[in-house]
Amino acid sequence: MKLEKSIELYTKGQKNLVGAVNSPVRAFKSVGGVPVFIDHAKGSKIVDVDGNEYVDMVLSYGPMILGHRHEKVEKSIKKGLKKGYTFGASTNKEIKLAKMVCNAFPGMDKVRFVNSGTEAVLSAIRLARAYTGHNKIIKFSGCYHGHTDALLVAAGSGLATLSLPGSAGVPDEAVKNTLIAEFNNLESVQKHIEQNNDIAAVIVEPIAGNMGVVEPSQEFIQGLRALTKEKGILLILDEVMTGFRSKFGGAQELLGVEADITCLGKVIGGGFPVGAYGASDEIMNMVAPLGAMYQAGTLSGNPIAMACGIATLKELKKQNPYKSFNKKAKKIKEMLLASADRHGVALQVNHFGSMINPFFTDQEVTDFSTAQTCNTDSFKIFFWQMMENGVFLPPSQFEAWFLSSALSKKDLKKIERAIEISMVKVSEKQTKK
Repeated sequence: MKLEKSIELYTKGQKNLVGAVNSPVRAFKSVGGVPVFIDHAKGSKIVDVDGNEYVDMVLSYGPMILGHRHEKVEKSIKKGLKKGYTFGASTNKEIKLAKMVCNAFPGMDKVRFVNSGTEAVLSAIRLARAYTGHNKIIKFSGCYHGHTDALLVAAGSGLATLSLPGSAGVPDEAVKNTLIAEFNNLESVQKHIEQNNDIAAVIVEPIAGNMGVVEPSQEFIQGLRALTKEKGILLILDEVMTGFRSKFGGAQELLGVEADITCLGKVIGGGFPVGAYGASDEIMNMVAPLGAMYQAGTLSGNPIAMACGIATLKELKKQNPYKSFNKKAKKIKEMLLASADRHGVALQVNHFGSMINPFFTDQEVTDFSTAQTCNTDSFKIFFWQMMENGVFLPPSQFEAWFLSSALSKKDLKKIERAIEISMVKVSEKQTKK
């Protein structure tokens, strides 16, 4: 695999970009080597500046659910471009996409579009505080909700009661109202509630995707809903990653829970920067201009992003690829486990809908602590071998892989071959040690 042009761009980019990237994971720090720079993509394939072609399992971390440059989506974008790029004023497309989103989520009457998942989450938290009159938020160790100060918090040992900033530049004051609980551990939530009478909301990814793909137990997720409802605490479900990926709507419906506030992004923008938060009329009517909770954005509801989102959701509803996604994810899971077993490599694989993640560990991964038992050195070897053999993966053990409806039988065969070659290399490295 040639990377000369990527190396050249990486060197050049360091002069005016921070680390030559605009998001840390793109720097490939956790896997080593030089970050790959992309030139173009189409369907299930992505091609870097050196001409290396890969089956894309990153899909811009989720939004390219139909594959790259889907014909109908691209046609809608081009049509929109002829009318203008942005107006700082309302358009009909905002109303159309809002109706599609609200119809897909039970209990969601109104939605507000923003420009990113981070913006959706910080707005949802502000809304929860405005609605309840309380200040504290409970989040879960290993769940990522964007880079807003209050949520960049690392958990301490055991059932953490002390919130510590997880980034330089985040003052203690910014996280003093953030409490950390353990995913899949309802008791950790109950303890916080017993010790605090001013909790506004609990925020959680219904399917964790940033410690790898981790599914909640029914006891945990349904117990969380019952507990928050009993105590008058809002439940915020961060479906930025899972929205429209496991069904047309949210993962919460499959899990048998209904959020008080839902955060969205990724797929509803179809590849353009879009985020959203939505809830019942009673809650959303707190938002300006109807209520006292202020939130605004010049580019919110951008007409091109709305056009892309509408076309993506229309095509997604038409295709209804969810059974196929589940079937393909199971097949990839079988490929991974069978290859690991053949070569004596410790591996666990979790998947939910069109999200999948292998963990190089012999422990079942159910939370952040068990995810951290992974052998990240084995993942580094696996990652680069998969890249060498034409499969583009997230450059982190703890990022989910995503499937698109453009993924073909031929692509699956390529993935299977790459997995086998990569697992052999992992096994050889472990044997040498």
